[in-house]
Amino acid sequence: MKKLVSMVQDQLESNRLPSVHPHHSMLYPLTHDQRKKIAGKHASLCLEKVSLLHHQPFRFSKKLPAGQRLRIGYVSSDFCNHPTSHLMQSIPGLHDRTKVEVFCYSLAPDDGTNFRAKVANEAEHFVDLSGIQCHGKAADKIASDGIHILLNMNGYTKGARNEIFALKPAPIQAMWLGYPGTSGSTFMDYIITDMVTSPMHLSHQYSEKLAYMPKTFFIGDHQQMFPHLRNRVILESAEDATAGRRVTDNSIVVSGLDIKPLLQVACVREVTYGGRLVEIHGSQRKEVSYFTKLTVLTIPSLQPIQNMIRTNSPSCTINGVTIHNGLVTQQTQSKASAGEEVPRDLILTSRQHYGLPEDAVVFCNFNQLYKVDPSTMRMWVEILKGVPNSVLWLLRFPAAGEAGALAAASEMGLQQVNRRILFSNVAPKEEHVRRGQVADVCLDTPLCNGHTTGMDVLWAGCPVVTLPLETLASRVAASQLHTLGCPELVANSQEDYVRIATKLGNNREYLQAMRAKVWKARESSALFSCRSYTADIEALYFRMWQQYEAGSIEHIVEWPSKFNKEST
Repeated sequence: MKKLVSMVQDQLESNRLPSVHPHHSMLYPLTHDQRKKIAGKHASLCLEKVSLLHHQPFRFSKKLPAGQRLRIGYVSSDFCNHPTSHLMQSIPGLHDRTKVEVFCYSLAPDDGTNFRAKVANEAEHFVDLSGIQCHGKAADKIASDGIHILLNMNGYTKGARNEIFALKPAPIQAMWLGYPGTSGSTFMDYIITDMVTSPMHLSHQYSEKLAYMPKTFFIGDHQQMFPHLRNRVILESAEDATAGRRVTDNSIVVSGLDIKPLLQVACVREVTYGGRLVEIHGSQRKEVSYFTKLTVLTIPSLQPIQNMIRTNSPSCTINGVTIHNGLVTQQTQSKASAGEEVPRDLILTSRQHYGLPEDAVVFCNFNQLYKVDPSTMRMWVEILKGVPNSVLWLLRFPAAGEAGALAAASEMGLQQVNRRILFSNVAPKEEHVRRGQVADVCLDTPLCNGHTTGMDVLWAGCPVVTLPLETLASRVAASQLHTLGCPELVANSQEDYVRIATKLGNNREYLQAMRAKVWKARESSALFSCRSYTADIEALYFRMWQQYEAGSIEHIVEWPSKFNKEST
């Protein structure tokens, strides 16, 4: 690593394009200044390219004519089956058309998915720029539409065309959502973020001015994509019920938009699930109860379900009601599987599906394995040692990383490593989100958080423990948790991270209380509310425009009191 850091510094000093790409720079032990300069070199390259076009600068009015709406342009290559669309596909259609006029500019052709169709149909204007390869002509089109604020949703990710932004076809240009870092450029005015993700004492990391959302800058469309995960029925056998065995919320779960058919039988009961937490409100410590009602269906035997899973059968029946196997879909490439449509069936998810022990505490992380650095693995090993009856559930993402992860954990002193760290394959989107239900706690990767994957597991009702560092990519999960109302899951050190996770693993009531809190907060907090998010970002756009009219571009870090009451 020292050699790589030295090489990057030499490249920066000699005005060469660094070997480390901006999108990967947060993974290396570089300084904030080095990361910003790496991005800056790529931004300068864009400026050099467009200088060859000899394009005249665009001119803009400083005033919004009376009666004219503010024109917002979203530019992305990811209006398709991509995590970015999974997050924001509802935003264009939720804007207030009496105040703003929305344009979505696609940098990629139609992939034929519902994600593309939703954005195209719900945005007031949808423009496919993928056929306009000349950056100058693409910029001309945007300028001719009279865009006031242009959003860069790619940054330095695949499919980006930062050359368009280098031509400055709009008076205000801002980074938003799709790229976890600074552009390092002179042509991007703002980065839309929040006070947890980008506190002012870290503002030197960014070439842009900070524009705070009143809550988290992150958003997810899970309420619209996965409403079937709002409802659940917990299954238990008559034998377990008679023996008085403890009911858990995540061993065998049936999810569906309409669970009423399962409830038309006699053996249904409600179980109170949760516990008490000590929360800190200002200088006060307060004990708060968090409980939810579990709908529990007692069936004569779990054998039909176990047989369905063991034989990979597509479904089985319980009291005449068809239950579909959550691991086997009749059409593996169906739109419901991809998250394009909401499943209409009752779907069963169980620990048996993934070889997870029924009675263990299951810690999980569903990120790509490149995010797991040695310090993270050391914390995970310490947690597993501190919670004897626990396992860590990871993904073969990539498959080649499995052996390396096991070897690293073994070298760090974890015994029976093949029994303590379990792997599953990458799953289609709907299953990926749904299977988070059968884990107990997600252990976030501090180096580069789960951003979309963090939202996925939270929507499944699984608490996330995170440790914010200093980069934007390392602080997103903390922002999500603050907005969810769960700051107690945000650690302030490696020792604190281990302490929080170990307490969740060893204290059953604390775990149940936290799971009940997360389950209810999905609906009650603003984290998954695309409607309130759209209203907030719209208000932010108008504040940007007010600054522009006043002739200054400054940080926007304070909100009126009506927002502060609800902010993180």
